[in-house]
Amino acid sequence: MVSLKRFTDEVLQSPIETPQRDPAPTATPTQSVPAGARCVPRSEHCLSRRQISSGALQVLNTLHQAGHQAYLVGGSVRDLLLGREPKDYDVATDARPEQVRKLFRRNARLIGRRFILVHVQFGQEIVEVATFRGPGESAEEASERSASGRILADNVYGTLEEDAGRRDFTANALYYNIADRSILDFADGLSDLQAGRLRMIGDPEQRYREDPVRMLRAVRFAAKLGFQMDPAVEAAIAPCRDLLLEVPSARLFEETIKLFLAGFAQSSYDLLRRTGLFAALFPQLDSVLNAADAESARELLRLALDGTDQRVAQGKSVTPAFLFAALLWPALQAQRRQLEAQGKPSAVAQQQAAAELLEESRGRVAIPRRFALPMREIWDLQPRFTRRGGRRPYALLAHPRFRAAFDFLLLRQQSGEFANDPQLAGLGTWWTEFQEADSEGRKTLMERARSEDAAPETALGPLPSNGLRRRPRRRRRKPSRLTRSHAADDDSGNGTTG
Repeated sequence: MVSLKRFTDEVLQSPIETPQRDPAPTATPTQSVPAGARCVPRSEHCLSRRQISSGALQVLNTLHQAGHQAYLVGGSVRDLLLGREPKDYDVATDARPEQVRKLFRRNARLIGRRFILVHVQFGQEIVEVATFRGPGESAEEASERSASGRILADNVYGTLEEDAGRRDFTANALYYNIADRSILDFADGLSDLQAGRLRMIGDPEQRYREDPVRMLRAVRFAAKLGFQMDPAVEAAIAPCRDLLLEVPSARLFEETIKLFLAGFAQSSYDLLRRTGLFAALFPQLDSVLNAADAESARELLRLALDGTDQRVAQGKSVTPAFLFAALLWPALQAQRRQLEAQGKPSAVAQQQAAAELLEESRGRVAIPRRFALPMREIWDLQPRFTRRGGRRPYALLAHPRFRAAFDFLLLRQQSGEFANDPQLAGLGTWWTEFQEADSEGRKTLMERARSEDAAPETALGPLPSNGLRRRPRRRRRKPSRLTRSHAADDDSGNGTTG
């Protein structure tokens, strides 16, 4: 142990060092502007590093310090320039996926089949890192395509300029350079942002054939940003919309969720109907909505979409099950009426119509089972709202899916679906009062409903019979005490023998 005297002697005898300044940062060599790009210096744009998330900044700085090019790109740059909060951050780099994973080790994982990406995770934030993509024009690097031109596999790496040419819209071809804080604009995307114009890079029809989902992305961006689609972008949709049949139905469901559950469902629906893409996704429903007597069906969809947008704006949760139950309800009722015309009971017709409708949707927009089951429950509970006698209202009130089914009932009433049925016109109001009433009030409501209730339940029809009547099972009688005592005597050998 060092004594205090020895410690002070060593300190006093040691030479005093003059503090040195930190070495000046090494100047980054001036990077040449890529061919075909316009470099917008930091002083001429409004995007600041302070707006970028800490995770994205860490990814950009780590790649840059390792000697790689690193750019913030895509929707994050677009949204930041528009003053919006990006939903996620994308980074483009010349580093290969294996190199990126080596830099971030446990925080990184490789994903993707068409094109390998790296997801770098910091807590709840995930930053997507992609290597520059190339055109793949050589025989060895050619992208795998279908007969219609759709890209099936795309693991072709390239340069920054080639990557910019592979972007879909000009507003998404803006690259924020972490090295000097400038923005590289390859397709005059800044002018399109200022003009509120959605323009495609390259020939729109060819780009749609490469990836038909770009048609849905065009609708989504136009609805989300409030942009006007370029005439060439909208005109090329009509000859290409049938190509959506080649897209996996699970991917179409994901794109539909982005359209309808992000706060701009009503404007997305209007654009889908205008471009004919709604008919490509939901053909049976589109034909129902086009009928002259489908005013209540169209109003039901409008109310459901507006309600979804309001919940998103208020920060409330939304579920695909409720929205898809409303979207497909008009088609379900049309199918049910056809089955009833064939002589099937109402309950059986609705069950069969629901099964057929969901089965048909698998070929277009595949609704996962975790959402399809709640949808069926919401539909199945609708007839039970008309049965208000005995303990049935209390049993329905205790059902786990009651609240969603009740909200759906109110939508049906507000849409005018019950306008031609006086017995159902006040059904939603009755159930609202029933939930708010006390015990005596509920008894009064049930007494009032007895006189004005709807028709009794429709029978499911006679059960199949084999012509033989089953005899009722006889209940086995318990033996008397006297009989049990005689049986005990017989077992002991004391009984009377013949």
